[in-house]
Amino acid sequence: MIYYFAYGSNLHHKQMKKRCPKCRYVKKLTLSNFELVFRNQGGWADIQRKIGKKVCGALYIISKYAESRLDNYEDYPIVYKKMYFKHKDKKVMTYTMVRKTKLIPPTTRYLNIIKQGYKDCKINLKSLNKALSHLKHIPAR
Repeated sequence: MIYYFAYGSNLHHKQMKKRCPKCRYVKKLTLSNFELVFRNQGGWADIQRKIGKKVCGALYIISKYAESRLDNYEDYPIVYKKMYFKHKDKKVMTYTMVRKTKLIPPTTRYLNIIKQGYKDCKINLKSLNKALSHLKHIPAR
């Protein structure tokens, strides 16, 4: 049993069930002292350390097999690496980008998947909009 923190497209329950059929959504969760950003050629979600900021996401319980499926999907260890943190004495795994490239707005399709995930997890969209607000100066793709 592995605790996994999702903050991007894996918030989308239907998509997550497709990737990891036996995963179990536990609850929404906030990761302190990190911020949500979008980068790389796809405008993919990433988190980076930032004192005083928060990343809203979801806590799932996944199997070792599901972790290997996510590793494949996240292109681990090339694009994303694993990061661990503690939540109520439980070790929680999440992914963060290996290379911190320039910030790029997400595609409309990708953003809509994340928005649906926010709805699925009952997370206020205000936190997502805050992450997107500093990208306004970057032309949309």
